[in-house]
Formats: sequence, C-alpha cells, structure tokens
Amino acid sequence: MTEKETGQISTRRVYTGRIISVDVDRVRFPNGTSGELEMVRHPGASAVIPFLDDPRSSDPRIILIRQYRYAATGFVHEIPAGRLDHGESPLECAARELKEETGYSASELIPLTTFYTTPGFTDERIHLFAATGLTEGESNLESDEILDLVRVPVSQAMEMIQKGELVDGKSMVGLFFASRFMRS
Repeated sequence: MTEKETGQISTRRVYTGRIISVDVDRVRFPNGTSGELEMVRHPGASAVIPFLDDPRSSDPRIILIRQYRYAATGFVHEIPAGRLDHGESPLECAARELKEETGYSASELIPLTTFYTTPGFTDERIHLFAATGLTEGESNLESDEILDLVRVPVSQAMEMIQKGELVDGKSMVGLFFASRFMRS
C-alpha cells in the first residue's frame, strides 16, 4: 500500500468550540486496515523566545511568562505564545502575541522551527521564533491571561527544566532551539 492510498476516508464533526473542534475520522492506515480516530482540530500557534540581550552573549537573558493555566491546576512558566487568528501568518501571530503578553516589540523575529504538539490526536502545529532587538511597551492581556513576566538567563531557564519547575512542552522545545540559536 502506498502513502497515497492511506488517509481520511470520511469525517464527522462532533464538537465546534471557540478554540478547537473535534472530528471523528475514518482513516485507512499504511498496513491496509482502517479505523476511527478522534482528532482535535486546532488553527495552529506561534511561540516566541524573547531575547533581552544579544543571543551570542555568554548567557543572555530571556523573558518567560508565569501564567495561570487551569488545566495544569496552577501557574506554569512558559514562553509567550498564542493561536493563529483566521488569515494570520505565523510571523504576524508571533509579533502580536509577544506584544500582547509581554508589552515588548521585536526589531527581528527569526523563524526557528515548526513542530506538532501531539500528533497522536491533534493537528496543532506551533511555529517557533526567536525575538531580538526588543523595545518595551504596554501589554494587552485577554481577560483569561493572568501572568507575570520573569526575566532569566537562558542557563537558569534550562535549570528550571531540569528541576521540574518549567514543564511546558513548547517552552522546553523553544529553549532547546534558543540554546542552539545562541551558538549559531
């Protein structure tokens, strides 16, 4: 069986929400069998590692946010991020989310990578950017965004991961790419 012969046979929308939708897809698998999969549909998101210092300096500071997350039953340290609005490019989303959540604007947003968050049940992809040349301004938080800014050296953020203080997946991926970006 070729890859062209795999994929969706049919789909049925079972939920439409403000952020996500849920479909039940009948799918043909590469081994010739078929089955139903529940799929969370998400418009995608952008995430940003905001560098306060030159990324090539020995241990540049970045901005993390400490944000209340109901699903995590408390506050979580993470990088600024948010979902794509309809018709919005990942770059536009990254600039908007950086400004809304931190108040900062970047003179340069550098694409680092794009990854699937959990491809076993969702099509959500996050576009990751490094932000440099930051200028401070006013944030514009949404009503459910309860957060504080945390300015830390990259080395401290990496230690937070090792200690289990930073447990957000997109932020872990972002910090891995930030450390590689710093060396390039």
